[in-house]
Amino acid sequence: MTSEPSRTTAAAAASSSEGLSHLDEQGRARMVDVSAKDVTVREATARGRIELLPETLRLIVDGQVPKGDVLAVARIAGIMAAKRTPELIPLCHPLPLSAVEVSLTPDHDRSAIEVEAMVRTTAPTGVEMEALTVVSVAALTIYDMCKAVERTIRIEAIRLVAKSGGKSGTFHAE
Repeated sequence: MTSEPSRTTAAAAASSSEGLSHLDEQGRARMVDVSAKDVTVREATARGRIELLPETLRLIVDGQVPKGDVLAVARIAGIMAAKRTPELIPLCHPLPLSAVEVSLTPDHDRSAIEVEAMVRTTAPTGVEMEALTVVSVAALTIYDMCKAVERTIRIEAIRLVAKSGGKSGTFHAE
């Protein structure tokens, strides 16, 4: 009987060959040691979109949603989420955030709200997860505040669009 490599061994092999830094030599999850990395200014921008019925978008823009000012609450929720990212994403490092900006732009032609987040820090690791978390939580907040008015709301296209700082340099998706 031949023995096949365990998933752990396979994960460890993938870890070393594909550069999965969150796995140790045995394939176990770990928090990456960033103590030897340079402290630099790092910035990340993420985007997403909330698609909803034109009537729901009109209620949001006109401030007529029964739960209150949807865009103001979503903006604050996004900022709060950036600060709590390491509590939500298990292997994320707690970082001193220098800036968090949340932009919520109604798009009447697409019947959507475009969500954009920019997060900045001066630290030894990046803020991509924080930016993505801001967009996700802001979008979820919009859904929560509007679900009594519309159940067909869709959260779509959450993605990293740019990052800068650190050894890997600058990245732009768009």
